[in-house]
Amino acid sequence: MPVFSKYLYKEFFKLLLLSLFAFVSIYIMVHFFGKADNFIDAQVPRGVIIRYLLYLLPFIVVQMLPPAILIAVIIMFSLMKKNNEIIALKACGIKLFDFMSPIFLLGVILSLTLFVFSESAVPYASSRANTLWRVYVEKKSGQGTYGRDHIWYKSKNAIYWIARFDPARMAMYRPSFYFFDPSFRLLKRIDAKVAVWNGNAWKVRGGITLTGDKEGGYALSRFKEIYLKIPERPETFAQEERQPEEMGYWQLKRFAEKVQDEGYDASRYFVDLNIKLAFPFIVFIMLLLGAPIALLQNKGGTSVAIAVGVVACFCYLIVLGVSRSLGFAGILPPVLSAWLANGIFFFVGSFLILKLDQ
Repeated sequence: MPVFSKYLYKEFFKLLLLSLFAFVSIYIMVHFFGKADNFIDAQVPRGVIIRYLLYLLPFIVVQMLPPAILIAVIIMFSLMKKNNEIIALKACGIKLFDFMSPIFLLGVILSLTLFVFSESAVPYASSRANTLWRVYVEKKSGQGTYGRDHIWYKSKNAIYWIARFDPARMAMYRPSFYFFDPSFRLLKRIDAKVAVWNGNAWKVRGGITLTGDKEGGYALSRFKEIYLKIPERPETFAQEERQPEEMGYWQLKRFAEKVQDEGYDASRYFVDLNIKLAFPFIVFIMLLLGAPIALLQNKGGTSVAIAVGVVACFCYLIVLGVSRSLGFAGILPPVLSAWLANGIFFFVGSFLILKLDQ
């Protein structure tokens, strides 16, 4: 490794660790004081709070790494500019792009490392943190399930609609069951007030049955209570309360496909799936932006360059937030929604680099 590259990496990582420590500390303090009332009201033990914050740490590091990298790069190049090191390099005939190339290579490596870390440590730790929150703060069972509203479920030759499913009581409220023949002709429809699982079948109460006949007509009958045997058990309709950060890429992909197969709108899950691929490369984008922000700043020195960098971070988050919302609404395709912010700021950074090297 060239001597100059070693020097750049040493200075960069020294500043990165300081920046990351500062950002993570601020994040933890803000998060803790924002949740303090919840902890006090739920009388959460001190040890559980500490465990909760420790489990959150990998997720916080992932979120805070990009701005920390941007600030570290800005400070490093601002100091090099202040100490006339940039002028000395130019005097030796070294182009700016040449001595910045080790940093860009490092950006690619850090992006891949961030992706691996996000796929390994973050899902496990975030899942444990959210479980602690549900059990000790929200006082839910540790099974990780919650009730679902307005369920459409496609079974084999059948479709179910459930206004509300309660996993604790193993009960469907205001369910409708549609049964079809292989040509998708409706054979029977059952509407009821409630259906409760008794261990072997669904005990359906207070409803009507619409049954098809050979002539193509339908006969209507009322019932107080019937037993309905279908392949689906209560766990089929109980959905795990898991956030995207609790799942790795392939887990989230399977979950999104499952939601789509059940007939739900899975746009938000496919958007988050693509963001899992796009987000790590924000590290490279921040490095691409940081160098020209520091070196093109002629007035105000390091403090102004840092302020510009913070504004750039906020602009990136705004673009990402807007494009993510548009993806959730189905206005933008999931891939474009996830990569739009990276694309815009990549071209901005590339333009500034080219301008810098002129």
